[in-house]
Amino acid sequence: MGFGIWDLGFYLLMAEEIRVRIAPSPTGRFHIGTARTALFNYLFAKKFGGKFIVRVEDTDQERHDDSSLKDILEGLLWLGMSWDEGPEVGGPYGPYFQQERLGLYQPFVDQLLEKKTAYRCYCTPEELTAERESQQGHHAAPKYSGRCRNLSAQEIDQFEQAGRTSAVRFVVEPQTVGFDDLVKGKVEFDASLFGDFVIQRSDGMPLFVFSNVIDDNLMKISHVLRGEEHLVNTAKQMLLANALNFLSPQFGHFPLILNADRSKMSKRKNPVSISDDYKAKGFLPDALVNFIALLGWNSGTDQEIFSLAELVDEFEIKRVGTSPSIFDPEKLLWMNGYYIRQKSIGEIASEAQNFITDKELFQKTLAKPDYFLEAIGLVHDRMKILSETEGLINYFFTAPEYDPALLIAKKSTKENTLAALKAAATVVGGLKTMALDEVEPALRGAATDLKIKDGELLWAVRVALSGRDASPGAFELLSVIGREESLKRLNSAIAKFR
Repeated sequence: MGFGIWDLGFYLLMAEEIRVRIAPSPTGRFHIGTARTALFNYLFAKKFGGKFIVRVEDTDQERHDDSSLKDILEGLLWLGMSWDEGPEVGGPYGPYFQQERLGLYQPFVDQLLEKKTAYRCYCTPEELTAERESQQGHHAAPKYSGRCRNLSAQEIDQFEQAGRTSAVRFVVEPQTVGFDDLVKGKVEFDASLFGDFVIQRSDGMPLFVFSNVIDDNLMKISHVLRGEEHLVNTAKQMLLANALNFLSPQFGHFPLILNADRSKMSKRKNPVSISDDYKAKGFLPDALVNFIALLGWNSGTDQEIFSLAELVDEFEIKRVGTSPSIFDPEKLLWMNGYYIRQKSIGEIASEAQNFITDKELFQKTLAKPDYFLEAIGLVHDRMKILSETEGLINYFFTAPEYDPALLIAKKSTKENTLAALKAAATVVGGLKTMALDEVEPALRGAATDLKIKDGELLWAVRVALSGRDASPGAFELLSVIGREESLKRLNSAIAKFR
């Protein structure tokens, strides 16, 4: 026996409103995997003028965390994915917290029990563990044996009299469950491998595999788009939907996201939190959305930079691949740097100031806003994340410390370097202004007079001003830092050789 709904996706797409949802559990931080699932759902809905819905699966009260819920919702908004229905917004199919929907599920449990497509299971945890260990010992796939499926009325009464509680299991008959996945194509499962699975725990709480079917039906969800780790759940949910006479939504399952070394991303070991690992470090939401979109999807062109609006226009679920996606942190840094460079100096300065943790430095930037703006202007092109701000600009406000050996350029000498610094100090002291068109020819002329390469002099000047082996150019630094402070730093560098 088998069943499949091969053409359902096309029917829904053409005949009904597109309604998609994400159903996060508030038991941990909003992470890359959930963000990608949300983004693909959002793009799919907006592409076809549909609805993007957030439904919170908060039935796990032991692990429920209000801060996690806040983190998820704020993360979605930060990334630009506002929802059409859900928490704080409402909608015609609420409530949107599963804990508030508990009363909706029991009638469907009762319906399955009455049809005898579900039954009460009185097995204890110890009995189930022993059964599973026995199967593993015989190298058999662990699944429930069905021992409570055909209990007599007398046996049930004995269990009840003994005070045993009962879970509810769904009856799974041998059959093939097939569906046309929007990403993976035709998928089939042998349902005999599932065993009769639990849909309601003994405390009356529905399991995810059951409650999702009910909620998706009542909320008129047209497409369920999620990670491929849910493929088996989808097969079980289609069995449940069939038993309840529901029309299943169309399904699409996205590939795994792997680290650069092809290991599976871990919430414990890898930087995956949107707020803690990316927002807090100065990644821009536009860059993160662009990067996440390319984790599994491609436009079919060489284009890599997309705004959210462009992603909506370009997104096609058939272009989501089936192979695992590789999370490349270097590419994300490159992309974030690109987005930083697209912003004005004023915009970046305003945002970057929030990432300065040194209180003294922060106060200095407040006291000299124009100077801070000029400093940001010089390091703007070097910035990959906003949390680099402090390290990139601190020497503009505080004279740097460095090893004197750093002043000597490659293939130069201590004598040439000292002569170069003295000549540079003389030039700077005699300039009428510190404008670039005066500073550059004067310093290059000094190098010519000393009969040394321009690079020898300019390296020494740049290090004297910044204390770095990588920084903006000497001319630009002199122009921004100014005559008085530049002379102090040049003379300090000269003194290091005495």
